[in-house]
Amino acid sequence: MRPFKILGIQQIAVGGEDKKRLETFWVDLLGLEKTGTFKSEKENVDEDILRMGKGAYAVEVDIMQPIDSNKSPKVHEPKLNHIGLWVDDIYKAVEWLAAKGVRFTPGGIRKGAAGYDVCFIHPKGNEEFPYSSEGVLVELVQAPADVIKALG
Repeated sequence: MRPFKILGIQQIAVGGEDKKRLETFWVDLLGLEKTGTFKSEKENVDEDILRMGKGAYAVEVDIMQPIDSNKSPKVHEPKLNHIGLWVDDIYKAVEWLAAKGVRFTPGGIRKGAAGYDVCFIHPKGNEEFPYSSEGVLVELVQAPADVIKALG
């Protein structure tokens, strides 16, 4: 039996060359609320954190541009960069999935832009870890207690 539960969508991350253009669409035209920013030279990302919905049912939309478009990771390619999934126990999830042959990106479990523990499932499998999401970068995000209570 699986020792963890995927609870729902935590975030959708969208990349582009110009974050201001993304902001015009997502904030000015669609009305999402900007709740934070995050910048990391190591991850080559300059992002704004947007939110739609309330409480445990809120979903983040992260709009991202690369700090240097010639460096990796290329957060603007593909445009739909990744999806984040709430999980009730990230440590059990990573341990179990890895044992089943799921490949994870380097970096392990770490604090994400919104302050939650996160880990990324690699979009491509390999010989050692043959299972992946077949081209989509998936982020597992440790759900806080209120989200687990509401969605679990």
